[in-house]
Amino acid sequence: MRAINLLPRDEKRRTGPTIPTPVAITALAGLIVVTALLGILIVSAHGKVKARQLELSQKDAELAAVPVPAQKQLQQQDALVTDKEGRVTALNSALAKRVAWDRVLREFALVLPDDVWLLSLSAKAPNLATTAPTAPASPTSTDSSTATPALGDNLGFNIEGYTYSHDAVARLLSRLAVVPDLDHVQLVTSERSKLGARTIIHFRIAANVRTPGASS
Repeated sequence: MRAINLLPRDEKRRTGPTIPTPVAITALAGLIVVTALLGILIVSAHGKVKARQLELSQKDAELAAVPVPAQKQLQQQDALVTDKEGRVTALNSALAKRVAWDRVLREFALVLPDDVWLLSLSAKAPNLATTAPTAPASPTSTDSSTATPALGDNLGFNIEGYTYSHDAVARLLSRLAVVPDLDHVQLVTSERSKLGARTIIHFRIAANVRTPGASS
């Protein structure tokens, strides 16, 4: 008898569309490139982290190498700072009590009348322990008027000079009274004198130099 195969023939099963080979190669190459780039970035970042850590370690070593001052040295520095502050305070206090003689003389020169000339001028810093005189003597219209010389001797600003009349002496007194750095302006002596054939007035005026910082 002749054998007959009743089984169906084997046919290839279709599982889906076939991907072209060039496309697969391109995709695989792209994946490799992306992976390589990521690897490069990771290595670069890791290198930067290592460099930062090394720099930080160097800075820590430099900081550790800085010598820490001892407690005694710190105390000495604090003492020096305190001493310096004390010296600065003392200097400022001394400067606050210093008389500005250039200003005093400039103010005096501005109020000195043209018809008055001086024989002498003396000035000294105010003495806080000195008691101020009670009241200045006022000039009189007589030919000779004299105040107590002891009062003028106790004051720090003294001038002696000549002018032509008692009115000129009075005018000088009134001008000196408005000088900010002078107070207790008073006439010590005022008397007639002869200069050749002309009669003149010989006078002495005294005042106190105002204490720096005192109210006017």
